[in-house]
Amino acid sequence: MDTKRETIEKLKKEKNAVILAHYYAPPEVQEIADYIGDSFYLSKLAVKLTNPVLVFCGVSFMGESAKLLNPEKTVLMPDASADCPMAHMVEQSVIDEARARYEDLAVVCYVNSTAEIKSWSDVCVTSANAVKIVRNLPNQHILFIPDRNLGHFVAAQVPEKHFLYNEGYCPRHEFMSADEVRVLKDAHPQAQILVHPECNNAITAMSDYIGSTSGIINYAKEHTDCQEFIIGTVSGVIYKLQESRPDARFYFPATRPSCQDMERITLDQVIHVLKTGENAVAMPPESIAEQAKQTLTRMLELAQ
Repeated sequence: MDTKRETIEKLKKEKNAVILAHYYAPPEVQEIADYIGDSFYLSKLAVKLTNPVLVFCGVSFMGESAKLLNPEKTVLMPDASADCPMAHMVEQSVIDEARARYEDLAVVCYVNSTAEIKSWSDVCVTSANAVKIVRNLPNQHILFIPDRNLGHFVAAQVPEKHFLYNEGYCPRHEFMSADEVRVLKDAHPQAQILVHPECNNAITAMSDYIGSTSGIINYAKEHTDCQEFIIGTVSGVIYKLQESRPDARFYFPATRPSCQDMERITLDQVIHVLKTGENAVAMPPESIAEQAKQTLTRMLELAQ
């Protein structure tokens, strides 16, 4: 491990590279990252960093977003096959039909989406900023894509607007078992339930807090009077939770929610792309890239 860490540090200096990792990446990958965060934090950060090489320890839509916002930089993906099923879960016909029906429509696209899907949209959001951005849009009618669960969560916070939903979802959050969460709550009655808004309604309905991965981490960090937490999101977040609250205990459903794509990322892959420059993210075609970048840029502006 130490040898790999030393190799990575040496290669980073040689290439003037910086390593970004999502909270769902394996613990050993988060340990060697320069920055760890959720999609919103990493999107903002990628724009501010001056390093010409970004190694993005995440899934394809994250690297793609980083490239759209930083076309002059090299964005390397340790595992080029790491993808997000939800990122593909919307058809253009859904958008076309909604635009034809409502003149005053904003297509709000979760950042967990491909560049092409972003290019069909008006603005991107993350789970951390979706409520704020939708509330501040001038449009009355909102089509939220691709995730229906996050869309319903936002709609509940912004009841003054009319929402339409797409039928996409994150398999890890959608199929989390409410019964397994109840078993944990029965075993640990003092524990607070912290869940991601991508979770299904049966899970969010029993929660004490609903928020992004960074929100869940911050909630646990700030509520030091609570010593036990039941976590309703991908288990990779445990690394930061334990770092933030080493005194607390964290429980996940028995069917442990894991992002199989993120978990494939290894230190050897990080070393390989730093050495070779392989798996560099290509810019999408200009017709897609220009509009997709606008949705991300607008997100960063509206989230200020």
